This record gives sequence, C-alpha cells and structure tokens, in this order.
Amino acid sequence: MHKFNELFRSRGFYAVLALCLAAVGLWGYLLLFRGGGEAETPAASAETEQTVRQAAVSAPQEAVETALPAEIPETVPDPEPEPQPEPQPEETAPVSKPVTAVTPQPPALVVSPLSGQMVAAFSVDRLTYNATLNDWRTHDGIDIAAAPGTDVLAASAGTVLSVADDDLLGTTVIIGHSGGYQTTYASLQGSPTVRAGDHVSAGQIIGAVGTTSLIEGSSGPHLHFSVSKDGDLVDPEEYLKK
Repeated sequence: MHKFNELFRSRGFYAVLALCLAAVGLWGYLLLFRGGGEAETPAASAETEQTVRQAAVSAPQEAVETALPAEIPETVPDPEPEPQPEPQPEETAPVSKPVTAVTPQPPALVVSPLSGQMVAAFSVDRLTYNATLNDWRTHDGIDIAAAPGTDVLAASAGTVLSVADDDLLGTTVIIGHSGGYQTTYASLQGSPTVRAGDHVSAGQIIGAVGTTSLIEGSSGPHLHFSVSKDGDLVDPEEYLKK
C-alpha cells in the first residue's frame, strides 16, 4: 500500500497516465471521423476498385482512337526519276566566210588547128609578096598547107560567132574565146560542121581544108588561121604557145 502511494506520487506515473489518455483520445477521434459515413462492405469496395480499373483502361483506348485518323491513306510509292540525257558537247557554229562569185572559165587549153607546113607567116609590120595578086601587102595570119578535106580543129574552147562565105578569104568560121580572144579559120571547104551559136571544145572538128580563098589561090589547099585579142591582131604562133 505504501508502495502504491509512492507510485502515484512519482512523476513516472503521471507520464504513463498521459500516454494512455492520448491513446484513448486518438482512438476516439478515429472512431468519430469514420463514424460519419456508412462502413464500406467488401463487395462495395471490390466494385469500386473494378470501376476504377475500367476507367483507367478505357481512357487510353479512347485517346488512341481519337488520335487515329478515320481512314489510313494508301501508301503510293514515289515515281522513279526519269533518266536524264547525257550532256552533249556544244557544237561550235561554223564561221561563215564571205562568198565570192566565181565565173566559170573554160580550161586554158590551146591546140594547133592543123598539122602541116606553114607556107605564109604572120606579118602586119612589114609587107610580104602575094603571088596570087602579084603585089605586096600585110598578112594578118598564118597559112598552113594540107591536103583538101583534112580536118580543121578549134584551137580552144569557145562559142561560134559566125559561119560565112567571105569574098576574099572564102568559107570562114570565127570563134569567140575567154579573155577577149577570137580565132578565124578561112579557106575551108564549103560545108563547115558547126553553126553560129554552137559551143565547141578545144580540138573539136569545125570543118575541112579547102581552096575557097580568092586572094590566096596560088598557095594551094591550105588553112588561113588568124587570132585577135580585144580587136587587135596577135601572132597566131604566140597564141598557140599558150
């Protein structure tokens, strides 16, 4: 009894008593706080937990469905690039040169109109004796003797200017050539093989040796051949050397 009284008088007793009262007060507070509502049954708690889980699961699904487009477009492959042509080297435009008009010229070919012996030479600066006329006079060409009917050739290419019967020289053919030259073939037979306007080439037959020249009859059958340049008489032998 004495010890019990001492216990009540000591400070430890009061400390234990304070702890007990605090525990009782806390227990009563908890009962008061939870006593305001009905206690949840195990079935209600399970249903509540199931609802929470369904809400947690369904929320992401709706979000995913909302985020997806209504239709997924069909994937179209990109078109293959078309092959590009290889670059070609640039062509350099040709340099144009001024065009100079060229007049075609016949070939500078001169042939002897007749092969034979020359019986009279060219002489315009001094007089020579003419046996047919029995006088002295100039001679504008050369006389080449040949048998009657021997072919006479064009000395160069050209155009026949005239075919005529001259009163003094007989049957005569005149041909024009380039460079202002003219050649005359006289004392031919009466039927030359060319006409005025014909184009002849060098060496072409234009007639035959005859005896139609009145002023040179004493020379026998021969060709009287003369040449002029721009109207001036030229030595036929010099012309034949071209």
